[in-house]
Amino acid sequence: MAIVSEDPSQPCYDIKSADLSLVALLLKTTDIQAVSLALQQQLAETPGFFDEDPVVVDVGALGLENDQTLDLQALMVVLREHQLVPLAIKGAHEALLLKAKGLGLVDASDARIRRSLPVEQPLTPAPEPAPVVAATPWGAMVIDKPLRSGQQVYAKGRDLVVLAMVNAGAEVIADGHIHVYGALRGKAIAGARGNTQAKIFAQVMEPELISIAGVYRTSENALPQDVWGQVAQVSLQSGPDGDKLLISALKF
Repeated sequence: MAIVSEDPSQPCYDIKSADLSLVALLLKTTDIQAVSLALQQQLAETPGFFDEDPVVVDVGALGLENDQTLDLQALMVVLREHQLVPLAIKGAHEALLLKAKGLGLVDASDARIRRSLPVEQPLTPAPEPAPVVAATPWGAMVIDKPLRSGQQVYAKGRDLVVLAMVNAGAEVIADGHIHVYGALRGKAIAGARGNTQAKIFAQVMEPELISIAGVYRTSENALPQDVWGQVAQVSLQSGPDGDKLLISALKF
């Protein structure tokens, strides 16, 4: 869609459609202090994860009635303190929506937010067409030394390539793909900002945790024997019941 000023001699502006990448905050409590503490913990574990990201506050899961409310003003203060910029609200009843608009939030009732389900059972991958991978704005970040327990690497806005081992207790995070040309024994989080096309590749797949776009699997749910310790990849499959991780061995 484009709306162009009709008088070509007065080209003051054009109005065109635009895409904006948003973060969705799906609230599960009205306790703003608890939200603040949870955000503090996440930023302590992943410094720089939020960087003035615009956010939609989704209150649909709270089940608030017209006589119940949420301290939106306090929530907005907390979000801004943690490098998030609240722009819109979703799932609010009429009274809460009116209050939100008074605070400068827009109504995002029609926004589509991906809700992911954690994987609980081993999955047997089925053949599927190769997905179209979203381009990243910069070249991949390359790490050429082993990562020890307690070390963390975050490739913001790009892929991450590790040319060595990721030891247990270490953590690798990327907004794009993660390639580990060695043993992956720590945590690997790909598509950290919601890229569902991201994948994780490892020469030796023995992770403590793997995650793509928020869907995760821990070592408590053991990988199948034909994948554990093998050259393997992890991808995300969407279905009517949510998103699931697919882990498959790579054959050459």
